[in-house]
Amino acid sequence: MTSFEQTLTVTSDHLDELQHVNNVQYLQWVQDVAGAHWQHLIRDNPTEFGLWVVRSHHIEYKRQAKLGDTLRVVTHVATAEGFQSERRVLFFLGDTKTLVAECSTQWCYLDPKTQKLLRIPPEVQAVFAKTSFRA
Repeated sequence: MTSFEQTLTVTSDHLDELQHVNNVQYLQWVQDVAGAHWQHLIRDNPTEFGLWVVRSHHIEYKRQAKLGDTLRVVTHVATAEGFQSERRVLFFLGDTKTLVAECSTQWCYLDPKTQKLLRIPPEVQAVFAKTSFRA
């Protein structure tokens, strides 16, 4: 499983009325890092791939992230079987191992033309299997 990492800084636009990162913002970041990871994985591959859509999100908060905090966002695909995959996204405080939040998202693979469920083909399995996960 190939891991992917991004760093971001919490701004005032990310905050809710309690002055910590809004729940919806975490989900936006989950989708953003998933898309960036996928594009990174297929950047040099001429194959035409299907589409990914979210089936469900489960997010667990461990501590609050506040204005000015730097977050290290690490993601990987944990499983990819049948027509769905599970992607894990971990939010760490800066360069530490302090976990701020973790998310598990179930994604479904769709045919790009019909937008119907499609079994994840071997080419996609191979893309996900390039390296092992490291947090």
